[in-house]
Formats: sequence, C-alpha cells, structure tokens
Amino acid sequence: MRQAHILPAAIALVLACIFSLLTAMVAANVIESRSKADVARALDLNGHAWANVEVDGLQVLLGGTAPDEATRIRALTAAGTVVDAARVIDNMKVADPNAVDPPRFSIEILRNDEGISLIGLVPASMDRDSIVATMQELADGAEVTDLLDVADYPEPDGWRAAMDYALEALRMLPRSKISVAADRIQVKAISDSTEEKRRLESTLSRKAPEGVALSLEISAPRPVITPYTLRFIIDENGPRFDACSTFTPEGRETILNAARAAGMEGKGSCTIGLGIPSPTWDDAVVAAIGKLAELGGGSVTFSDADVTLVARPETPPSMFDKIVGELKADLPDAFSLHAVLPEPVVIDGTGEGEGPPEFVATRSPEGDVRLRGRIPDERTRIATESFAQAQFGAQSVRGAMRIDENLPRGWTARVLASLEALAQLSSGAVVAQPDVVDIRGVTGDPDAKAEIARILSEKLGKSENFRITVTYEERLDPKADIPTPEECVSRINKVLEVQQITFAPSSADIDEVARVSIDNIAEILKLCQDVPMEVGGHTDSQGREIMNLALSQSRAEAVVNALLARRVLTSNLTAKGYGETQPIADNSTEDGRNANRRIEFKLIKPEETADSAETTDTSNSEAETSDQPESEGQDEQN
Repeated sequence: MRQAHILPAAIALVLACIFSLLTAMVAANVIESRSKADVARALDLNGHAWANVEVDGLQVLLGGTAPDEATRIRALTAAGTVVDAARVIDNMKVADPNAVDPPRFSIEILRNDEGISLIGLVPASMDRDSIVATMQELADGAEVTDLLDVADYPEPDGWRAAMDYALEALRMLPRSKISVAADRIQVKAISDSTEEKRRLESTLSRKAPEGVALSLEISAPRPVITPYTLRFIIDENGPRFDACSTFTPEGRETILNAARAAGMEGKGSCTIGLGIPSPTWDDAVVAAIGKLAELGGGSVTFSDADVTLVARPETPPSMFDKIVGELKADLPDAFSLHAVLPEPVVIDGTGEGEGPPEFVATRSPEGDVRLRGRIPDERTRIATESFAQAQFGAQSVRGAMRIDENLPRGWTARVLASLEALAQLSSGAVVAQPDVVDIRGVTGDPDAKAEIARILSEKLGKSENFRITVTYEERLDPKADIPTPEECVSRINKVLEVQQITFAPSSADIDEVARVSIDNIAEILKLCQDVPMEVGGHTDSQGREIMNLALSQSRAEAVVNALLARRVLTSNLTAKGYGETQPIADNSTEDGRNANRRIEFKLIKPEETADSAETTDTSNSEAETSDQPESEGQDEQN
C-alpha cells in the first residue's frame, strides 16, 4: 500500500524534472539569442562590422580580425556595455600592420608592324620565357620588347585562362592592343575589312573564358564607295532604302531621321564610307527624301552628284512638275536633278511578248542561268553569252536569244548591266525593257540590294528607272555561320564518323561509297579556306611498314586531289601519311584493322607548321631511298 503511494510521487517528480529541464533549455536559448543580437547590434552601431559574435550559454565569444589594437579594445568595450564584461570572451585577432595586399597582376600587349611590346606585372610562377618565345615567333623577326616585372605571389583565379585567350587573340590580330587581368580582358584592334571585323568579333566572343569580362573594340577602315550611291523608295511595301551611304555618324542619323519622317519603320542602316561627292550630301539627301514623300511614291537615286527622281506612273503631271521645280531649288549647287514621270510599265517576263522588247535572264537555286529575249546582232549575242559565262560559269549558261535589229540605242549596255546585277543574287530573274530594269530574287548577301543599286545607277546612266525586289535569306549567307578553326575540323571528322573515306584494296583509288563524304567535306571546307589542316592517312599493321607509310601518303594526297576537283581551295591542306604508327584499335581483329584504315583531319597550329613540313620531307626521303619492299604476304585490305 505504501509502494502504491510512492509510484505517483516518483512519476510526478520525474515529470517536474523534465519540465524544468525543458524550461531551462528554452530560457537558455532565449538568453543566448537575445545576447547575440544585442551584442551584434552594439558592434554594428559602433562601426565594428568586421567582428563576429557567437554565444555559448552565458559566454559571448567575439571573433574576427581587427585592423589595429585600439579597435579591438573598443569592440570589447562596446560588447561590455550590453552584457556583463566578465561574460565576454576575446577571440579576436589584430591584423599584421606590416602585411601587404597581393598585387594586381596585369599585362599590356601591343602588337604592330614594328614588333611586340609587353609591360606589366606577372606572377613568378608564370612561364615567362615561353610567353616571350611565343611573342618572338609572332613578331617574325621584328623586335620584341619585354618590360614585364615579376612578383612572388600566387596566380589569381582565372589568370592562366585569361593569358591563354590573350595569346590566341594576339595570333589573329596583327595590329592590336590587349590588356589582360585575371578577371578582365580588353581587346582593341584594327581589321582589314568590315567582313573580317564581324568574323573576328564572332570568333573572339565565342572563345572568351568563363568568368572573365571581355571588352572588344575592333575597328575596320571605312570602305571607298564608288559611285557614292543612295536610293530611297516609297511603294506599296512602304518607304525603305535599297542603298544608303554617307560620310559621318551624324550624317547617318540625319538621313535616317528624314527617312523615318517619310514613313520608314524600323531602325534602318546607312553605310559610312569614303568618296562623298560634296560636303552638302546630307542636305541634298534630306531634301530629296522630303520631296519624294510629298510626291506620294516613287524613287530617288543618288549616284555621286547625279540625282534621279522617278515618280509613280499615276502621279498627276501638275504635282510632278511642282515637286521637281521645288527640289531643283532645294538641292545644293553641286547636284544635278533628272526627273522621270514614266508611262505605266507592264513586265511580260518571257522575252517574247507583243509589248516593249525585253531581255530576260533567270538564275535557278542550282545555279543554272537561262538567257532569253532580244539582242541587236550576232556579235552582241556572242558577247552577252561570254559575259554571262564569265559571271556564272561556262557550264551553267544556256542562251536562247533572238536577234532584233530595231532595238533602241544603249540596249547592249542595259543587257550587260542586268547580268552583272543578277550575279549578286543566289537565285532570281532580271527583265530589261527600254524604260525600266526589273530585278527580283533572293540573296545571302545583306548588302546585295545596295550593290545592285550601285551597278544599275552607274551602268545605266542618268534618268533611268529600275526596280529592285530582293530578299535577304540568312541560310544563304556563307558568312552567317563561319566556324572557328576547331569547329571546322570537328565538323569534318563528324562526317568521317558517319562514313569513313575508304579505298580499293592496296590502292589510293577512293571507293564510290565514300564520294558522299568527300562532297560533304568539300562544302565544309568552303567555309574554312583559311584554316590550315592536315589530311592524315592511316593503315593497319598488315604488310611491310615502309609500304604502309607510302600507301597512307598516297591516300591522303588522293583525298586532297578529290577536294580540289570539287573546286575547293587546297592551299591550306597538307597531306601526310602515318602508315601503321598511330592505331586507334587492336590490329589483331578484323574490326580493329578496319578502324585503323582511315583518313583524319587535324588542325595545324602555327608552331606545328615548320615541324610538320620537316617531318614530311624526312618521311618522303626515307620512302624514296629505302629498298623496294616485297609485296608477298601483304594484306590486300591494307
């Protein structure tokens, strides 16, 4: 009975203990959290954000690195105003007053025709001699000035990647200044043309290392525009430029603003170039665009100082005369105006219609060119076909023209100008009539419309009417997807992964089944004509080693010749036979031997060029001076 009374009391005692323990833990956490928050706030208010606070029960632990001893004491005092100073534990450190921050490593590299100079501070661990040797190679005999200083500190993160990128950029840019730091690269350079500028910007942007800020400033010399051409049109498709040229950025903005005021939508573009016929060019263009807008439609074409205004056929003569008179008064003295109010034009397009005489040339997407329509005499017919063959290729041109001795004067020049304009298109058609030249089609050149306008305005002469309906398609632009050298090689080897180039047994004759691979590689190489590549031939280990070496060399040369036959420039290709020396599979199996019999493309880096040539010469010499191997026992699949 007594035990029964003790049990409830024991349980109550245990529960009370647990409750007390939990209450103590909660209270301790509240006290710790409040103490930590109060001390941290006091430190921040007193300017000690460098200090960190930890709490262990009633103890407050201060850590961090104080800039000096006085600041450490002030932090202790600030914490002691919030909690009992006896509870504050000092784990703070004081910064070494003699410590020096690591230097900022950077290099300025300047390259021009006089040589290369380097100035800056680099880590001692960097292979400075290798960098200078690379510069001497790039300088090609010119002076290399090394003004680099060295500091014995660790390389910062990103330094090695930034330097590798800078050296690669320097190889591409013979006139450049490159500033390199671990977190930033700035490239300033001069290219030879606008096309090269776009290619360099694209390539360098793709190759930029991750985590490094890149600044590219590549400039190109302004092109010489001749004749200096501008053509503005207002028709059912809206106001737009077929060609636009000016000589300053301010003039470009002035002209584009005038076009927008005339109803042009979008940002527009205008080429800045040399060759302007008069300093008052911008004023003349703005005046002409304004009057064309008042006219309600038509075209205005500038060819140097000659201005041709062509109204719509339905324009009232009284309005036409008024606008022409006002424009003549508004144009600066250097410019002459020729105004045309044309009769309605009907394009038959067959060259055989009953209307005005026509000359028609068409170009198919496959490149076939057909010439139809009228020509004044046999001599002109021969000259026209010869000119077309020079423009499009002799095998692509088919003529079906008929002679008409009653054609107007200047017909031959009109025909030849039409063919030259058609050559700017990937496919399309041009129709020449006595009063108009109409050209339509698609192109992969974003500047084709401007070039066609220049050709026709120059070749047709003053007061001539022409119409340009040309569409740019990026898929036809060979410069829209120019691969890097590495991408060129990768694309080619991917073709070979699908279908390797194979040969007849013990021969350099390419198998018919491999023709598709050759065709595909030829298309890729047309985008990579400046990329030095090695065409490597490989065999299996069957037969004599010297025979395999000679056979692989012949096969590599056969591939280069096959590409040449497909109108690919091969001056950047080097054929080299390796024989059986570089297997990629086990020669003891049939599958392994098949894999080892292969053609491979490899990028040739500048430093490898001399070595490659020397090795090739040595190998060829050995092949010529060695005894003729016996063919007995040789694997016919080699």
